[in-house]
Amino acid sequence: MNYKRLEVFLEFLVFGILIGTVEDLIAISLITEAEITWDVLKIVVLVAIPFAFLGEVLVDKIDFVEIFEIWYRTYELIII
Repeated sequence: MNYKRLEVFLEFLVFGILIGTVEDLIAISLITEAEITWDVLKIVVLVAIPFAFLGEVLVDKIDFVEIFEIWYRTYELIII
């Protein structure tokens, strides 16, 4: 097993969970008048975990630059 790759994956996963939690808490506080309590924080973290995991799996497996280049070449052929 490649431990360096696992370490990078876990670092980005933790970072994704933290960023997802912060942005969700900001959205909750701006949109609703709900008080941010420990219970709200627990729910937000539980919601952020699967999205951070899926984000990491997608970013790790899909080459978006290659997909964009294919799309751009196809679109360019249609225009010309």
